[in-house]
Amino acid sequence: MRATQADIERVCDEAREHHFATVCSFPTFLPIMAERLRGCDVKTCAVVGFPYGADLPQSKIAAAEHAVTAGAEEIDVVMNIIALRSGDFGFARSELAALVRAVQSRAVNDARGAVIVKVIIEAPYLDDKLKRLACKIVADAGADFAKTATGVGTAATIEDVELMREALPEGVGVKASGGIRSYETAEAMINAGASRLGTSSALKILKEIKSAG
Repeated sequence: MRATQADIERVCDEAREHHFATVCSFPTFLPIMAERLRGCDVKTCAVVGFPYGADLPQSKIAAAEHAVTAGAEEIDVVMNIIALRSGDFGFARSELAALVRAVQSRAVNDARGAVIVKVIIEAPYLDDKLKRLACKIVADAGADFAKTATGVGTAATIEDVELMREALPEGVGVKASGGIRSYETAEAMINAGASRLGTSSALKILKEIKSAG
């Protein structure tokens, strides 16, 4: 929420230098991110429905489509956790499936290539049964990753990553996010099954890795 244009430009430059997977921010920064990352191996990622996932489906789908057109190569969308916790599983599933289809269609129409969709399930707010169901919904919707948390008042746990990795099919990745501020924590998340990490402490973690080596 506190990021400025200068902050985004700085993070993009750091990501280019260290070959991070993506720079992720609000859609409003996409033009800056796309320009700053042009020609390198770092992808642009926009958040949709952040941080509560309670926007109307039409709004989330429109935001995701606009993000793709504006240069997003990945989308991190927050599942409608309210619907999930209220037992309206069909709503949560149909919304995500429609969004994934819309992203894929817009990417084809804009000749953008594949756009990865990661679904934030906010695991800290769910019991284990709902976490497993959320993972099934993510997979059924055709998304590429399930992500543990937004990091807004929530954080990834090793137990959540392990559960999600077990619950998801092999072709759907796990992204751990929230509270990952040290090499020790990052390593633990990867060992638990995460193939992506979301962190604002990437440079600090890299320094710790170099020191340990």
